Amino acid sequence: MKIGLDIMGGDYAPRATVLGAVEASKILSDNQTLVLIGNKELALPILEEAGADSSLFEFVHTTETIGMGEHPTKAITQKPQASISLGFQLLKEGALDSFSSAGNTGAMLVGSMFSVKTVPGVIRPAIATNVPKLKNGFGVLLDVGANADCKPDILLQFGMLGSLYAQHVYGAENPSVALLNIGEEEEKGNMLTIATHSLMKETAAFNFIGNIEGRDLFEDHIDVIVCDGFTGNVVLKLAESFYALTLRKGFKDDFFDRFNYEQYGGSPILGVNAPVIIGHGISNPEAIKNMVLLSRNMIESKFIDKVKAAFK
Repeated sequence: MKIGLDIMGGDYAPRATVLGAVEASKILSDNQTLVLIGNKELALPILEEAGADSSLFEFVHTTETIGMGEHPTKAITQKPQASISLGFQLLKEGALDSFSSAGNTGAMLVGSMFSVKTVPGVIRPAIATNVPKLKNGFGVLLDVGANADCKPDILLQFGMLGSLYAQHVYGAENPSVALLNIGEEEEKGNMLTIATHSLMKETAAFNFIGNIEGRDLFEDHIDVIVCDGFTGNVVLKLAESFYALTLRKGFKDDFFDRFNYEQYGGSPILGVNAPVIIGHGISNPEAIKNMVLLSRNMIESKFIDKVKAAFK
């Protein structure tokens, strides 16, 4: 198993990414290898300082990067030697089994679409994220930013992708799928949610439990929450603020601690032909470690094969 990691992506790269790789390597099995893509000359002193054996890693050396503010499509096409571009090239060639980066989100999306492409039958891929449940564990929220505008058939497919992810990566049995709306009644909502509800109510592809409102997001009986990327991104950014607010207010609570992005590391792009994980720009070593472990879990679960079979 070859797990690709862009060590130049993120606000605190390469230090945070390399140290995260070191922590992940302590958990990975002997047949699971981390491939570090980026400036090897910068990485080696960090590994030495951490007391890590550099021979445990494979390196793909490059000094070129894609900045956070660069135009994603232009950067991917004009910088083939950038760490993100190389990662996707290796993923496309089968030299990597997964690829993750805390770098430019747009470049990760464009790269996945240009290189490994969408699974046949999938209209648009979605970015998924974790939502903590009240008692324990996480639900899955999608889309959180890949598709600001959606049609009903796209949201229906998000329900399928989210259900498959919750089942095969997180082990949820017959995951419940809900549609985020402004009311529980099926006639509530805008044209998109009303039409989507009609499609989901008739599907046998997943366990649809109806509409939910924003106040229901964290309920334990909900495994997957579906919405368009505009709505999902607003919800995600609001949810991310909860953990920071608890720190500023000086109180600690297990539920709010689970809003800490470090715990789950990154957000997968669901619906493409290989495991691709987007990390938070402010990822620290703990987040990078968990992003690598999520990549491993997606590979081990054969999640991509499950998606291909479902959309065949």
